Amino acid sequence: MIVKKLHDMGVKSEHAYLAAFASIGLTVASWAGSLKLEPGTGLARADRWGLFVGEWAPTFFGLGLALSHYEQNDGSLTGAVHPLREAG
Repeated sequence: MIVKKLHDMGVKSEHAYLAAFASIGLTVASWAGSLKLEPGTGLARADRWGLFVGEWAPTFFGLGLALSHYEQNDGSLTGAVHPLREAG
């Protein structure tokens, strides 16, 4: 599975979260850069660049969650189901 391979390669959940936040920053930078460096193309092109890069963040956050789950469950990709206990 992809999560196991990433973990075996040394990728940790923190790396994926860092990539997600970096992609958010890159989204703003690419939008502003496109707007400033390509003035003849207009706002629509800058928006497309920002949206393209902005779609990376949820993927990295998802990978971070999957890796975190994998790390917390000692390499198991399925979580243990705990029975409900009655309070009392």
